[in-house]
Amino acid sequence: MFTGLVETFARVVDLSEEPPGVRLTIAAGSLADGVAIGDSIAVNGCCLTVIQVEREVLSFQAGAETLSRTNLGSLLPGSPVNLERSLVLGDRLGGHLVTGHIDGLGILAERRDDADWSTFWFRGPADLMRQIASKGSIAVDGVSLTVVDATTDRFSVALIPHTLAATTLGTLSIGDRVNLETDLIAKYVSRLLETRGAV
Repeated sequence: MFTGLVETFARVVDLSEEPPGVRLTIAAGSLADGVAIGDSIAVNGCCLTVIQVEREVLSFQAGAETLSRTNLGSLLPGSPVNLERSLVLGDRLGGHLVTGHIDGLGILAERRDDADWSTFWFRGPADLMRQIASKGSIAVDGVSLTVVDATTDRFSVALIPHTLAATTLGTLSIGDRVNLETDLIAKYVSRLLETRGAV
């Protein structure tokens, strides 16, 4: 479980084929201190297991399913990524509860920059858009954000200068794909409504 508060803006060192998946190696900086093999780290919001630790460099494996359903499959050496270690029971919850299980991919449709601030509009799949509400929570590439507006096919978020500077969101361009995880409660409500009367 995560909070969506990115701890480190890191970069991919290497991607090597390990059919049917890949080995993803990331220079994590000081975040790697105390990390052990088997720990869970959210990489662009996707929960991955640490399989190797070499000083400040962490390695993970991502399978075919993960690569096809997230933007991890399009990473290259040098690509920026957001990293967050999993919660420890008793930690402050400054963002919202994020599982690290990506629901789908969104696309940056519009970016309005106003000095150091920005408003982004993302398009998302119809099934996910039903779970996104104005003033609700959304995780975009693992970043906990508050939805400003939501329509049937897109939603907006307002980004402060710190978020733009400290996460990968500041580097996004129109057409870039992002990992989306909708609010946990919204998922259960949506499922309940889908199955209502099916029993």
